[in-house]
Amino acid sequence: MPSFFPSDEWLTELKDHLNRDEKYGHIARNWEGDLIFHVEPSGALQESLCFYLDLWHGKCRDIRMVPTGDPTRAAFDLTATYDNLVRVLKGQLDPMQAMLTRKLQVKGSMPYMMRNVPTVLEFVRCAQDVTDNVLGD
Repeated sequence: MPSFFPSDEWLTELKDHLNRDEKYGHIARNWEGDLIFHVEPSGALQESLCFYLDLWHGKCRDIRMVPTGDPTRAAFDLTATYDNLVRVLKGQLDPMQAMLTRKLQVKGSMPYMMRNVPTVLEFVRCAQDVTDNVLGD
C-alpha cells in the first residue's frame, strides 16, 4: 500500500529507495551534505512541516520528520509550498527551474549545489519514483 506524502512511511520508503538505487549511488558518490525541507501549507497541506535528510556519498544515512522548533541544522535549507513540491515530484516543475525562480528556495552553498546538478536531479528522480503511486496524475 503506498504511503501518504509526506509521512514517516514515505520518508522510510525514500531512504530505502535511495540506498538501493545504483544509479543514484554512483552519481551521488561525492555528495556530502544534509538537507532540511520546510514544506509550507498550500492545497491539501494545512500546516507547515519539516523533514531532514542526511545524504552522504550516495547513501541516505538518516531521514526523519523534524518537529516545529527543533534546533536541527543542515548544510542546505530548502523551502517550498506543498503545491510546488508536489509539482516537482509529479515532474510538472523542473527542480532546477524551481530553484532559479525561487519556487523552491535554497539556503546553503549554491555553487556546491550547481556543481552537483546531476546529484540533485537523481535525488529528485528517486523521490518521484517513491511518490508516483502516492500522488498519481
